[in-house]
Amino acid sequence: MPPEPPKPAGPGKAKVAPKAKAKPCPICGKPASEASRPFCSERCRDVDLNRWLSNSYAIPARSDEDEDPD
Repeated sequence: MPPEPPKPAGPGKAKVAPKAKAKPCPICGKPASEASRPFCSERCRDVDLNRWLSNSYAIPARSDEDEDPD
């Protein structure tokens, strides 16, 4: 006897979440490509890397004055 094919998931079974809507490229706003995700191209990926390496991006930090003295 051949094995039975898998049965489809019914109510109460694990469900696969629908794919999230593709976000646009953070550099130019075009649709992202699978090969360069989350960017649309290698060019936009390189632009982003250059911005990080040239310190164009900065993470905000609190000044020491805001801290409570012990």
